[in-house]
Amino acid sequence: MNTRRLEGRTALVTGSARGIGRAVAMALAREGARVAVNYRTRETEAKEVLEQIAAEGGDAMLVQADVSDGAEARGLVWRVLDVWNRLDILVNNAGITRDHSLRTLTDDDWREVLDTNLNSVFYCTTAAMPAMSQRRYGRIVNVASFVGQAGNFGQANYAASKGGLIAFTKTAALELAKFNITVNAVVPGFTLTDMLAKVPEDFQAALKARIPMRRFAEPEEVAKAVVFLVADGDYVTGQQLNVNGGIYM
Repeated sequence: MNTRRLEGRTALVTGSARGIGRAVAMALAREGARVAVNYRTRETEAKEVLEQIAAEGGDAMLVQADVSDGAEARGLVWRVLDVWNRLDILVNNAGITRDHSLRTLTDDDWREVLDTNLNSVFYCTTAAMPAMSQRRYGRIVNVASFVGQAGNFGQANYAASKGGLIAFTKTAALELAKFNITVNAVVPGFTLTDMLAKVPEDFQAALKARIPMRRFAEPEEVAKAVVFLVADGDYVTGQQLNVNGGIYM
């Protein structure tokens, strides 16, 4: 590990067993932060993240919690505070999809996505706020999606959750600035994760054709944006940092 811009900081990344969350957890650890790796059901993958961080000389802990549940989400934050006595960085990354057109979208499909993608951010952020405010330092990054900016066929629930997340980011930034807490959104486009892997290859090709850079993002490219905001973005708050290859401008 050559750069240690986050030496002495502690971080919590929700949904960090795989995909963007995993890349973010690894990137923060490489910068010197202690990282709490959160997972809901994918314990094996989460342990692999923990082991990889340790193999590279980093410090991490594993915390199981379903962040769509208010009690579990807040308990997750309190667990990190109990163990490390501080929380400097919160990355609200956990997210799911339940894609259907409005004609076939069920109440459960709607509720599950909003609970995981949006409500969890409220739970975790409000649980972290007191400790961050007391120390007069905090960096909160919410992982949104360009779908919350532009919409996408068959993703009304996902678009609503990510659009709401962007709006929440702006209000939280306004309210928390006086405590030296910044709140920003990283807004990826289509990214090479398990979510995208489920999409049929012919449809992936059609998606790629819509992207000016003609490729999907790597999770590590999204993680770089998160690292910038928490390590160097001291005067950046309430913003949307788009990492989308130009698909939405």
